[in-house]
Amino acid sequence: MTTAHTSRTRQRSRVRTTRAGNADLLGRLPAPTGALAWVRDGSGLVGWGEAARFEVSGPDRFAAADRWWREFTAGLDVDDEVGVPGSGPVAFVSVAFADRPGHSVLVVPEVVVGARNGDTWVTTVGEGASLDIRPVRRPSNVRYADGELSVSAYREAVRAAVARMRAGELEKVVLAHDLLAVADADIDHRHVLENLARRYPECWVYAVDGLIGATPELLLRRSGAVVDSRVLAGTTWPHDGMSDDELAHALMSSAKNREEHEYAVASLTETLRPFCHTMSVDGPSVLRLPNVSHLSSDVIGTLRGTPSLLALAEALHPTAAVGGTPRAAATALITELEGMDRGRYAGPVGWVDGAGDGELGVALRCARVDGRTARLFAGCGLVAESDPDTEVREAHAKMRPFREALEGL
Repeated sequence: MTTAHTSRTRQRSRVRTTRAGNADLLGRLPAPTGALAWVRDGSGLVGWGEAARFEVSGPDRFAAADRWWREFTAGLDVDDEVGVPGSGPVAFVSVAFADRPGHSVLVVPEVVVGARNGDTWVTTVGEGASLDIRPVRRPSNVRYADGELSVSAYREAVRAAVARMRAGELEKVVLAHDLLAVADADIDHRHVLENLARRYPECWVYAVDGLIGATPELLLRRSGAVVDSRVLAGTTWPHDGMSDDELAHALMSSAKNREEHEYAVASLTETLRPFCHTMSVDGPSVLRLPNVSHLSSDVIGTLRGTPSLLALAEALHPTAAVGGTPRAAATALITELEGMDRGRYAGPVGWVDGAGDGELGVALRCARVDGRTARLFAGCGLVAESDPDTEVREAHAKMRPFREALEGL
């Protein structure tokens, strides 16, 4: 059963987008909490205030969110002098990984600031929110504790998954675990976002309703008739005595990682192909980040018809990169072995505009922030050749970005 709830801080009907001067997007966020962001290397969108909110749970969450957004934008009076993807009305989106309990949310900000390809703009809904910028604060102390699935329990879950794959039940599964971070004061969302953006300019830094992170993986971008995606699967991390070039060569030469990557690319292209006239795949290559390196492939297609971004995301989620292969068997095994609610971790996150265009990444390298507490998540793609101790080390490396951003290292 799908349940939905809509709220608005006050009735809004007029949306106005005007050109603006150059903007430090993350530096425009005024408050310690409530940040809305989707920024990569200085380009993207930030927002604040809340003109409307749509919350939905259940297996039909994508369709319900898409329907609500279409109905909401149909009733707006829009004055958009910029006319590019991301101008005009925008909702920030964060969708749950699983059908149940599956709490998902769309937030329409009162103010959006955008920058892309030399254009900078400001969009207001109604009168817009007041701007009272408060200084960014950082915690002076952070302590950590086990989450719902501890490191030792995660190791055992990996071992069990590998046994099931060796028995032929499935080909790939992605298992995750969590970690709790508790700061000595309420966590300032801007502090984390700015540190993530500085250290990981190749990633999309995001914040939606307290889910904050930096993802290297683009699930889908829709711009008119063109869609593209960046698929990541197969990972290594710095090892003593190995140069970056040696690590990259070892990753490209790894049968285990190439197999994992091929499953992820095949999963995405087979699902997306019915929506497209043409499609091409470029890769794999190695994407190097400070904490890990990934095998990366870019997929681009030309759409047939006009499916919205959220409708396409429903078809694609979960990809083999965050779920597994076959999809149904992998998601069932995730539920069985993880025994925790992932929430919106590994679900689609990003933004959608009034034309149905937008960008959705996969919510990775993230934490759900609530007051002084952050619940961090990390997962690893497993195949029959996976080693539990190696996967534990990989998950630890994937938690580094948020930990270092939180601690201000």
